[in-house]
Amino acid sequence: MRTIEERLQEHQQTRTPSELEGRLRKALEQAPARQPRSRIRRARTWVAASAAALLLTVGVYQYPALAYYGGKLFSQSELNTVNFAQVVKEGYGQAVNQSKTLKDGTIFTIKAVIADDNNLLMHYSIQRPPGLVFDETGFSNYSFNNIKGLFTDSDPTGGGGDYSPDKTRFEGVYKFEPVSPFSKKLTVNLNAKLTSGEIVHFPISFKYDPNLAMKSLLVADIDQAVPVDEGKVFYDSITASPTSTIVKGHYEMDNGEIPRFPAATKLYVNGTEVNMWSMRSGLNEKTKALEFQIEFDVLPTDKLQTVELVLDNFIGYQTVEQPISLASPSDRSVPVGNEKLWIRSVTKTAEGYDIVIAGKQFTMLDKDTLAVQAAGAAVPVTSISDFRSWDLKNGNILWERTYSFQTTDKPQFLLMDGFDYIKFYRQTVPVPLGDAKH
Repeated sequence: MRTIEERLQEHQQTRTPSELEGRLRKALEQAPARQPRSRIRRARTWVAASAAALLLTVGVYQYPALAYYGGKLFSQSELNTVNFAQVVKEGYGQAVNQSKTLKDGTIFTIKAVIADDNNLLMHYSIQRPPGLVFDETGFSNYSFNNIKGLFTDSDPTGGGGDYSPDKTRFEGVYKFEPVSPFSKKLTVNLNAKLTSGEIVHFPISFKYDPNLAMKSLLVADIDQAVPVDEGKVFYDSITASPTSTIVKGHYEMDNGEIPRFPAATKLYVNGTEVNMWSMRSGLNEKTKALEFQIEFDVLPTDKLQTVELVLDNFIGYQTVEQPISLASPSDRSVPVGNEKLWIRSVTKTAEGYDIVIAGKQFTMLDKDTLAVQAAGAAVPVTSISDFRSWDLKNGNILWERTYSFQTTDKPQFLLMDGFDYIKFYRQTVPVPLGDAKH
C-alpha cells in the first residue's frame, strides 16, 4: 500500500446524427490553434496510460461520430487543442461542478465526467489561494487515491493538464478504471499538501448518471492462443470504447512465471495500425493467471472491415547445440542457431578469467547452465556484470556483459543450454466482429 507521501511524489451504432456532427464540427473549428513549442510552458504529469486526457470533451451519444472525430480531436499530439468547456457546454458529458475549499484557501473543483466500458475520465481544476501561484513543485502537491461508489473502487491510471498563464490555476483531466453501472453516487478521494506543509485527505462526492455512459463500438471474445518457444500467449477479449481500446489476455508459460518481457502486440483496423499507449501485466490473485492488458487508441473508424492483432515479438529461446570456441575472441559475430553472439575478449585475472560476451538488446544467457570448459573440466560462472552498451559506429548498438570464471586454466569453450532473446513471431490473430455496433 502506498503512503500519501508516495502518492504525492507520483507524476501521472448507427449513422452519425447531423446535429451531433454539426456540434462536433463547431467544437473542432473553435479549438485554438497549436502554438509553437517554444511558446508553450506546460505542466506535463502524464503517467502510465494517460494519453486520452481530453476525451472528456465529447459526447455520450452515438459512438461512430466520436470514433470518426477521434483522430482529429483526441490524438496524443493534439490533446491541448480541444476547447473542453465549449464541447461540454454543447451538452455532451456529465457536468458536475462540485467544489471543495481546503483550509488554506485552495479550491478543488470536479467539472465533469464521462464514462464508458474502459474508463472514467474526470475534468477538474485546482485554484490556488488569492495571491499565491504554483511553485516548482506544482501539481505534485496533489494526487488521486481512487473513486468509490456502489460496487465501485476504481484506481487512477493517469492524467495531466496545464497551468494558466499566471500560474494561479491548474486544469486537467484524470483517468480512472471503469465504474459500476449500479453506482448513482461517486466519491473521488484526493490528497493535498497545504501551504503549511500539512498533508490532508479529502473526498468530493457527486451524483452520477450511469445512463450517460457511452457505448462501445466493439466488444468481442477472442479466445485464441499463439504458441511461443516456452509457452503460449492467449488473447482473451477486446473492448473498443469511445475513450480507448483495451485488449486483455494471459500467458501460460512453461516455467509458470511472468515473462521477463511483455508480448509486443500490434492492433490493425482495416489494415491501419492503431497507436498503443501502454501495457501492464501481473498475477491475478484470484485465478492465479498471468494476465496482461494492452491499451490502444480509439478505433479510427466505425466502418470495421477487419480488426487484427499481431504478436510482433516476444521472448524466444535459442538452444545452443555445440560448445562455442573461445580460441580466437574478436568483434566478429558467432552464429548460434538463428541468432548471433559476439565473444569480444578472454582475459586472465587474479581470480581466473573474464570473458566479455555481447548480443542484441535483451539477450540473456542461461546463467544456470553457463560454464566454460578448461583443461577438460566444466567451470561454472561465478559473477556477471551489468549490461554495457557497445556502439558499432554503424547505427547499431549491442549490449555486452563480463562473465567471470574461477579457473587457472585458460578456457577453451563456452558451455550453456541456451539463451533468451527477443524473437519476431509476427503471428496474426483475427478479431471476430460479430458484436461490433454498426
